[in-house]
Amino acid sequence: MDLKKNSLNLPWGMESSLRLDTSLTHFPVIPKTPSPKKVVYSDRFIPCRTSSRLQTFALAEKSSPAKEGGNDLYLRLLRAELFGTESLPLSPGGCLDSPMSPNKNMFRFKTDHSSPSSTLSGIAVDQDGGTECSTPLKPPRKVPKTPHKVLDAPSLQDDFYLNLVDWSSQNVLAVGLGTCVYLWSASTSKVTKLCDLGSRDGICAVQWTREGSYLAVGTSLGDIQIWDGTRCKKVRIMGGHHTRTGVLAWSTCLLASGSRDKNILQHDLRTSNDFIGRFSGHRSEVCGLKWSHDDRELASGGNDNQLLVWNQRSQKPVLKFTEHTAAVKAIAWSPHQQGLLASGGGTADRCIRFWSTTKSNMLKCVDTGSQVCNLSWSKNVNELVSTHGYSQNQVMLWKYPSMGKIATLTGHTLRVLYLATSPDGQTIVTGAGDETLRFWNVFPSAKAKTPARDFGAWSMGRSHIR
Repeated sequence: MDLKKNSLNLPWGMESSLRLDTSLTHFPVIPKTPSPKKVVYSDRFIPCRTSSRLQTFALAEKSSPAKEGGNDLYLRLLRAELFGTESLPLSPGGCLDSPMSPNKNMFRFKTDHSSPSSTLSGIAVDQDGGTECSTPLKPPRKVPKTPHKVLDAPSLQDDFYLNLVDWSSQNVLAVGLGTCVYLWSASTSKVTKLCDLGSRDGICAVQWTREGSYLAVGTSLGDIQIWDGTRCKKVRIMGGHHTRTGVLAWSTCLLASGSRDKNILQHDLRTSNDFIGRFSGHRSEVCGLKWSHDDRELASGGNDNQLLVWNQRSQKPVLKFTEHTAAVKAIAWSPHQQGLLASGGGTADRCIRFWSTTKSNMLKCVDTGSQVCNLSWSKNVNELVSTHGYSQNQVMLWKYPSMGKIATLTGHTLRVLYLATSPDGQTIVTGAGDETLRFWNVFPSAKAKTPARDFGAWSMGRSHIR
């Protein structure tokens, strides 16, 4: 064979193939391979992530929708194998949805607010996109569900409009039973009979001064008796009301009294007059009275469903709130925020409402499901306790301002109409028409922030107050 005919210097046998190609068009142009350039390497290796499959585990910030005929089926199957079929959301048609849901970034570093047990719940994201560190959420505080002491209180009346229990700053409990007032020392458990009004009169309200030395007693006849609690001696009697005096409230110097005659009287022990001022604004019996902690404002509640706020410079209420739909007996001023007032409504209302007396508006309303009989704010922590009547007869502990329920205490068989707090702010006593007084450890101490396990010389058991 003549090798010169193979002018292209192709391998033997390729010439005939080329002759077939030339009969169609022309010879193909074979591009020349450029000579490789010299590659300079640095000390860092940055990988290219364009071909990686981060979207498989939803690590990418944003992902493009899956194309038809792409890897979406593979991604679904892989995710199902790793996390189970329950991790795949259903589409509107009932099929398993794509794992590329923008709301299911499983491994993103983000606080999960929906899970209270999340270990990252103490990390919050600010508005600028950064993170700010805070302390982890603490578990709920444990509150004993049973009273640590129970006292029998014979003849304790089941009357919503009376206020027959009060606890002095000197750790002495005053209780009105029928026509008598008894004093019970929480330190020594000693019971003392303070007075007996006789068969023609009855006890309607008791209230200690802030110093705990003197006790004011409201009677069925409308009088107010002042007693020296240390010497068990009556100091004076003040008149002015025409019918029973069911609620009393001391400020530093003045005593306010509310009556079924719809009036609120102000008394000053430094003067010889029975009273020095009269507030007339309620259209029915006055059953709730509380001075603010700075003595500037007096809140009153009545059977006319009104909550009124008074000051010393006016004979008319400076604020009038009419949102309650039942009698307002439960009233409490916050010791932690000036101008914050809480009130509770009766059976037809069942709500605890919070008011700002500085802005003259309602801040919050919580339906408790039962008649609200009393409210008391803790001086140690921003919590409050409420007692209830129809139909649960329970004691409830709340966290403010979230109003999350900390505990519900049961044990009374009738309405929990009476409430008082110990001097250290840790223990409350509740009274009901079932003729019992029950002592509960509900609030932490001011320093330790843990509930008191004992108080004074108390021991678990049941005894008599007289």
